[in-house]
Amino acid sequence: MNKTEILVTGSDQERITAIIELINKHEEWYGIGASTGEEAIEKFHQGNIAIVLLNGINEADEKKLRKIFTYQNEDVVIRQYYNGDNQPVTSTINEALDKYRRHKKPSVSFTDNAFGLNINLQ
Repeated sequence: MNKTEILVTGSDQERITAIIELINKHEEWYGIGASTGEEAIEKFHQGNIAIVLLNGINEADEKKLRKIFTYQNEDVVIRQYYNGDNQPVTSTINEALDKYRRHKKPSVSFTDNAFGLNINLQ
């Protein structure tokens, strides 16, 4: 069974470790941590990351990481996550997974010449 790889990055190593422990309690998920932007980029390139959780990084680093990650994989889902959020990390990941699966879902579009209809199958 392939696990969904989730990269968690932020400056507070204790928070990252706690989030990864929660992620790894789910057998279908695999959490990877990075405490710097450079480390996050390196780990992103080494794995097959589906979701990136940004935990308390500055705006400039967030912009840089979003640009690099989406350039490398346009389907990656990037979310801000703070431990103080009312939403648990599992809910944040499940929402991100729903979005990721919608992007990966194959679709076909064609025009029926007999009736002139545009048909879109998903």
